[in-house]
Amino acid sequence: MVRPDDDTAKGERIAKVLARAGVASRREAERMIEAGRVAVNGTRLDSPAHNIGPGDSVTVDGKPVGPPEPARLWLYHKPAGLVTTARDEKGRPTVFDRLPGDLPRVMPVGRLDISSEGLLLLTNDGAVKRRLELPSTGWLRKYRVRVNGTPDDAKLAPLRAGITIEGERFQPMQVTIDRQQGANAWLPLGIREGRNREVRRAMEAVGLTVNRLIRVGYGPFRLGELAAGAVEEVKPRILRDQLGLAMPKPPPAQAPGPARSAPQRSKPRKPR
Repeated sequence: MVRPDDDTAKGERIAKVLARAGVASRREAERMIEAGRVAVNGTRLDSPAHNIGPGDSVTVDGKPVGPPEPARLWLYHKPAGLVTTARDEKGRPTVFDRLPGDLPRVMPVGRLDISSEGLLLLTNDGAVKRRLELPSTGWLRKYRVRVNGTPDDAKLAPLRAGITIEGERFQPMQVTIDRQQGANAWLPLGIREGRNREVRRAMEAVGLTVNRLIRVGYGPFRLGELAAGAVEEVKPRILRDQLGLAMPKPPPAQAPGPARSAPQRSKPRKPR
């Protein structure tokens, strides 16, 4: 068995290598290692505390692990009623149950609760996920929020100033009043942190009840006219420009574009 590395400055952790190759998430990869399914240079690992160098050969269940996949990003219009997890202990449907079958293994960037809908970013690369979720990035998450009540500027003032709820301080929100429709009002809203149920909790704190929550933007990425349940890939050039990362373009077989686009048919040949 291969023992943990003493020099962790060389190479990359084996779980990270497996995740980047699209084999499994880091946590799943660690479980695979503990189960004795992963070998390096023909020797089975017994700990995930092992680094992989450029010349190392990695196998899972005896099958070689390929090179890392290019970093990719998709826009997904999440419908309400889906949980943003791979598995749900209550047996509720998840976003992964509804994604197209031709997508590689992907991870959600942030979350939308089961009652929320709209833009959810998906990526196959852990580094891209962390980059997009970092609070220091400060990307604005934009929402359209429907609340029950009659809000005015005085009621929304605490949200704009930054509100503290049960000892937790929320950053100031960008919130305006779009229109009143009977007992409900639509509010365009922007936040930069994306804490757990942040919008719903903040609205409740000022006496408003959210009955619909739609995320329409995440940094430079927009929901636009993407239909509910649809997936669209972000072009590699846009991804590189927006994140400032040097990332290889995907191979021709994985050309960017809508995941559900219809195949192009070749034109029939003219008879000679």
